[in-house]
Amino acid sequence: MRTLHRRWTRPLAVAAVAATAAVAGGCAQQPADGVTTLNFFQFKGEALEDFNEIIADFEAENPDIDVVQNQVADADTVIRTLLVKDRVPDVITLNANGNFGRLAQAGVFHDFTGDPILDTINPAVQEILADLGTYGDEVNGLGYVNNANGIIYNQDIFEEQGLEVPETWDELIAVCDALVEAGIQPFYGTLADSWTAIPSWNALGAYPAQGDFFEKMREEGENVGPDSEVSFEKDFPQAMERQYELFSYMQEGYRGRTYDDGNAAFANGEAAMLLQGIWATNPIKQVNPDIRMGIFPYPTDEPGESLLVSGVDVVFTMGRNGAKEEAAQRFLDYVFQPEVIERFAASQNMVPSVEGAELSDDPALQSVAPYFQDGRITGFIDHQVPPAIPLIPIDQQYLFEGDTEAALKALDSEWAKVAARTIPVTTGE
Repeated sequence: MRTLHRRWTRPLAVAAVAATAAVAGGCAQQPADGVTTLNFFQFKGEALEDFNEIIADFEAENPDIDVVQNQVADADTVIRTLLVKDRVPDVITLNANGNFGRLAQAGVFHDFTGDPILDTINPAVQEILADLGTYGDEVNGLGYVNNANGIIYNQDIFEEQGLEVPETWDELIAVCDALVEAGIQPFYGTLADSWTAIPSWNALGAYPAQGDFFEKMREEGENVGPDSEVSFEKDFPQAMERQYELFSYMQEGYRGRTYDDGNAAFANGEAAMLLQGIWATNPIKQVNPDIRMGIFPYPTDEPGESLLVSGVDVVFTMGRNGAKEEAAQRFLDYVFQPEVIERFAASQNMVPSVEGAELSDDPALQSVAPYFQDGRITGFIDHQVPPAIPLIPIDQQYLFEGDTEAALKALDSEWAKVAARTIPVTTGE
């Protein structure tokens, strides 16, 4: 699956970014006092204190290196600005999304091929990064911690009703029907925040998107439609219809409820399940610290074939040809030690990427552990959709109206429009 090297890009911007990265290492000066200062670009505001502790411990063991954490908002925009201005940070963390993949393809990041750290990282995590985009066959980032996108369920309600975690689609619908029969709300919907539809779209759409679906979509370009080899109209009807079916089990008035409403309602036992991910469990626990909840993947038709959708929440990388590469590498070697990543992952309620690193005892995390251990994870497919496509409004309107044909036709049409006004380029070949 490491074939997704072809992306739609803005050639002038990519060329500028690549050119600035190539000369980034030539601007630094050797430290006069023997101490190397590393500029650590860090995007995750809630991880500020965790990284402060990691940095303090690292500097205690490495007095010749001073790490300065620069935590920024809107990291995707800021990192592009820094790259264009030839101010490439020495160590970089980003969320592994489509923007990360496009930058990797532009050749701005270090090639970690052969780095011993790679031998310690779950290969399925690195596969998610590779699918976002790489410069040729390089390895341009190191997965640090992962999230999990699945169906959150109230374990007490399931036990009281004698319900098992469903392993097939039919079993999931049977669970919903049993809850309705018992007078229990199956799901709590929150479409006042339109993005909350996308976790379920990602999870159900992951099945038809396996293999080279999006690579073929890019090859079809402006010809995507009902008669092309692949298209949303041809490959996604079942996924969309199943999403609509799940939303038929929402509470009355779900179109006017927000993400925060849903977390609070679930915490208070007003619904048995939420179509969300691991990121929602901390807000839920803030409302009800005693709640017992787990997560299971959206099931498919056969038992044992379910895939857990997961994103690399934090990816580490460096600029290409950085002047402080040796010091930066020492910092990376430290942060990827199992005991360091374990503490970070536990604090952030995430899954560590390093094999052998222990998960926290949080039941929600423990419930998804087998999927990481077995490599049964796959990435967020919305990261493969060009940002110019109004995916969220199209999906929200679909859930309001239930017109599958219109929604899929709109997605194909928007894809074709983006392809028609952009130039597909191949980088790093």
